[in-house]
Amino acid sequence: MDIDDERIKEAVRHTETLRLPKQSLATFGTTNIYYYLVTEPIYREIMENVTETVIREGRVIAERPRVVTPYYLSRLQGFSTEARRYLDMLTRQQGATTPGLLYSYRNEPKELSIVSDKLLSVVARLNAEIDKRGDPLTCIIKGEDDLWDVSLMKFTYEITRSSIQDNLLQMGARGLLKMDARGVPADARLRIEGLFKEVEAGQSDPHELKEELDRWDLFSDYQDRFFNLFRRKR
Repeated sequence: MDIDDERIKEAVRHTETLRLPKQSLATFGTTNIYYYLVTEPIYREIMENVTETVIREGRVIAERPRVVTPYYLSRLQGFSTEARRYLDMLTRQQGATTPGLLYSYRNEPKELSIVSDKLLSVVARLNAEIDKRGDPLTCIIKGEDDLWDVSLMKFTYEITRSSIQDNLLQMGARGLLKMDARGVPADARLRIEGLFKEVEAGQSDPHELKEELDRWDLFSDYQDRFFNLFRRKR
């Protein structure tokens, strides 16, 4: 293990969520979490008597979780060789059509400020401001200055882990985890229907719909309907 791996592990160990959002990730919608990520400045290691705190603000936006299978994941682009080996292992152990949830996130950084005060005092003021606003989807994370994005990723992982059981229960109650004869979950069929409607309304790129059909190996089932989208526009 090289020094970079050790540094990442150290950053993860030193990351702490000081204030959790009061709501878990939504099962059937987008969750927009505002974060304050507070760190002691990295230059404190070479300067004496530093009483400054770095505050990074932004949003972590979690899209509606989607029901997927190991087979579907294996057809996504961007996975390393090692990740694909793991997916192959999952397919062998659990089956190609075992349902699971895929969470998609994006980070939208907003502001960075440096405050002349100790970290705990800054956190106390932030907590008071959040309480005054009554915002249930704001969090405070204590992280490492040079690897602050690792700290943010640890928070994202933890809130996903705490939400997944409830998300699965709600989806199961609506029958969205049920698999059809082709090994496609009901939730995926609904997503495909939604993409067709978005393409028809000009709100989505047809390539996104085509890729989704290909990942489920369903293009032959929908190809007439897909090509009709372009005939109507003539």
